[in-house]
Amino acid sequence: MPFYVKRGSIPLKRHTQFKKSDGSLYREELVSRQGFSDIYSNLYHIHMPTEVSSVGDLQSLTLTSWEKPHRHHHLRTAQTKSDGDAISARVPLFFNSDVLFAKGHVNDSMSHFYRNGNADEVLFIHRGTGTLKSNLGQLDFHAGDYIVIPRGVIWQMDINEPCCILVIETAGPVKTPDRYRNQNGQLLEHSPFCERDIRVPKFIEPIDEDGEFRVDVKLSRGIQTYFYKHHPFDVVGWDGYYFPWIFNINDFEPITGRIHQPPPVHQTFQAPGLVICSFVPRLFDYHPEAIPAPYAHSNVDSDEILYYVEGEFMSRKGIEEESITYHPMGLPHGPQPGKMEESIGAKATTELAVMVDTFKPLRLTEACESIDDADYPLSWL
Repeated sequence: MPFYVKRGSIPLKRHTQFKKSDGSLYREELVSRQGFSDIYSNLYHIHMPTEVSSVGDLQSLTLTSWEKPHRHHHLRTAQTKSDGDAISARVPLFFNSDVLFAKGHVNDSMSHFYRNGNADEVLFIHRGTGTLKSNLGQLDFHAGDYIVIPRGVIWQMDINEPCCILVIETAGPVKTPDRYRNQNGQLLEHSPFCERDIRVPKFIEPIDEDGEFRVDVKLSRGIQTYFYKHHPFDVVGWDGYYFPWIFNINDFEPITGRIHQPPPVHQTFQAPGLVICSFVPRLFDYHPEAIPAPYAHSNVDSDEILYYVEGEFMSRKGIEEESITYHPMGLPHGPQPGKMEESIGAKATTELAVMVDTFKPLRLTEACESIDDADYPLSWL
């Protein structure tokens, strides 16, 4: 994140003695990105963060592609068969070397801890409430929240109300768009949101417990289980730029114009190989001859994923909440028959949707086959 946060108790000077009341030392841990050349935070533990009591099993993770013709897809992800906690409920749907998309219907709180050592994560909360607990504090979440969890954070999720979650795992850091930040990292005046809209972790009192605490670490080849000797949330304080954070889609202030604005005005985040955009309720174009519905588009360098959250989707027919449309590069896409004419004269839209454009082709998993609308590619006739 492009701003500094401090929580709990920390010494006046980093890398110096920080003593407990009995004279022993708190244990400093530097968590850094891109080696030592990007953002970082310094954490201060009651115990050594390296104390692993035993190493458990490695659970292999294999993604199997659904080998299908190159075409447009409409997935009815409300039909995905999943339940469990925020990890076990995930059903992978799309992937390439930069990103993995999954969907989860989450009913259970986590009894163990999780650390993604392979990717950053964006969890979009379609429905439900709960709390993300981490070694850097806790964040309460609700519908519409994007929870951004940097690679390496140790966390677990408590569920208050059952959650519907879209998961986006990225190969590199998730950031706010470059064009909305100044040279010092501050969001600019014309940005559709600002730092006031971002929620950062609340400090929680350190947990000083001995025992056997299971931490599952996701790696490129699977999930490795470790057992820690001490509770991983034993942090008495930390400071820096590295931490999980939340932005709610309803705090995105839409940019509109006299004629139809292109999708980049909806951009919310960026990561290597992709952008994430938020389509929110907004006024339509106000040129006297405006056509509010989008034009047909051949995005020759990107695959497009659109996840439909709620409202009236003015350019599509047959779409429902939790639908995903996938428009791959190599084919044009656009409004379905009658939708352009139907939009003329409309003043506003209530649609809420998340869009991701990837700059490498995506592959669909086998889980997509049973929820795919096979007639969708012909819906422009």
